[in-house]
Amino acid sequence: MQQVYEIQTMYNFPNPKTTDPKERRAQRFFEVIPGAMTWSTFVLMIGVSSFFPMVAAIAIIVFDIFFILKIIFITYYSLKAHFTMRENKKVNWWDRCQNVVHPVEYVASLKLHIQTLKESLREIALFNIRERQLVRSKIKQEKEFLQEIKKLVPIKDEIWDWRSIVHVVFLPTANEPAEIIEPAIQSLMDANFPKSQMIVVLGTEEREDPETRLPKVEYLQKKFQGVFRDFIVTTHEVAEGEMKCKASNATYAAKKLMIYLDERQIDYKKVIFSNFDCDSVAHPEYFAALTYGYITTPKRLQRAYQPIPVYHNTLWDTNAVVRMIVTGSSFWHLYQSTRREMVTFSSHSEPFDTLVKVGFWSVNIISEDSNIYWKCLSMYDGDYEVYPIHLPISLDAVLAETYWKTIKNQYKQNRRWAYGIENFPITMRAIWPNKKIALGTKLRISFEMLEGHYTWATTAFVLALMGWLPLALGGEIFRSSVLAHNLPLMTQMLMQISLLGMFVTVPLSLLSLPPKPEKYHWTRYLNMLFQYILFPIVAIFSALPAIDSQTRIMTKNYFGDFWVTEKIRKK
Repeated sequence: MQQVYEIQTMYNFPNPKTTDPKERRAQRFFEVIPGAMTWSTFVLMIGVSSFFPMVAAIAIIVFDIFFILKIIFITYYSLKAHFTMRENKKVNWWDRCQNVVHPVEYVASLKLHIQTLKESLREIALFNIRERQLVRSKIKQEKEFLQEIKKLVPIKDEIWDWRSIVHVVFLPTANEPAEIIEPAIQSLMDANFPKSQMIVVLGTEEREDPETRLPKVEYLQKKFQGVFRDFIVTTHEVAEGEMKCKASNATYAAKKLMIYLDERQIDYKKVIFSNFDCDSVAHPEYFAALTYGYITTPKRLQRAYQPIPVYHNTLWDTNAVVRMIVTGSSFWHLYQSTRREMVTFSSHSEPFDTLVKVGFWSVNIISEDSNIYWKCLSMYDGDYEVYPIHLPISLDAVLAETYWKTIKNQYKQNRRWAYGIENFPITMRAIWPNKKIALGTKLRISFEMLEGHYTWATTAFVLALMGWLPLALGGEIFRSSVLAHNLPLMTQMLMQISLLGMFVTVPLSLLSLPPKPEKYHWTRYLNMLFQYILFPIVAIFSALPAIDSQTRIMTKNYFGDFWVTEKIRKK
């Protein structure tokens, strides 16, 4: 096994807990930047409004216009991604996965299929509008796919055989009961992909009470015995220098998996490791679509593979505030799936060979999902991207025993997500000394990391307060000016225009709802509609965890452990 561990340490990512004085100064410099930007904005809002109210008024108008343009941009691409995902759900990815191995023959087969569809269209009566539209839609879809396959013909020798691929699905669990984990494993069982090429790794924690851990493991092993290629259980013990977090659990399980694969002489490059949450319910076509993307992408080892996270498991059971937050998160990830700068989040998949070379996840960091992306990006000198799989993976929306505990837990979950800014200092320390990464790439990465977290923390407060601060603090001279009289009207008008995005997102969110459980009356749909009245309050509430996280890192009030979101099911 010595050779294995040499491979593991080929790449050294900066240590966030470094004790080297020079590295520590660099770490602290970058740690301060996000929080300093956020708090400087709030101080400047007050200062400029007090002493330069005219400048503040012009600034808020410019910001409002920028915000409107950004809303239009995000809404358009979210809508585009939504329809892409809807079309992808209709695709038999397993069929595509099998046929793409021979792209030349596949092109001929698709042409024949398109011709058959066209002939069937002629035989459908003109008044049968719905059926004709379905066939036209299918023809359009097949034509687009035909063009995609044609592009694969020149690289046909680089396409791998799907039969050589092994999927490993890692499900970490700390205190979650079997009823939370079982639907996730059941979704793997229901996947439209051979279970003989799938391995489940249940990553338990030694610190969990054996009286609950052992019966849970025994039940799940017995329930799914013989279904998959293998069902492996690991029990992670927190070692010195590690945090109690998902990253250390995943790293421990991955090292055990290395031994398993070596004993069976399975090539790491042919293994796709899906690091899921234990409540992740995958779409039936996800693993076929993932395999298709992996075997047809020449730079497959320099790609992460990301489904679209939605929070449908308990969406009908939780309260309006949580529903709005997780729905907004789903739309954000839809938008991100259209961008080259997409970053891995929550449940996703990576080549195991890449994970080994990068040294797995940092075991002393909270946000393992984005951390592995930044590690791989810096190891590959900036040439690393996320390949979006436009299929949903359903997770639990936050739900607790009481209304207010649910709100509290949602805040903690958002704070943990926002704590992903902890990757900024170590990523900056990794990429800026690397001369192989182009300056433009370094600047883009730096901007992307800062801009997302900065706007998360500040936008809601700027929109809520900045329009009124110049009037409140600017003095009598400013309040008697024409601009002061028109500022509230202009701000109100611009904000009303920005709400036009709601006319798209609200109907889209309602159409995207999972089936209503029979235990609820149809009037619960009204709750889903009128919950958007809370939008201004929820926007402020969503910004607070980002400010909290950035302030903690800036003031060295770091988190010591990974806060595990409590998961329950409403009976």
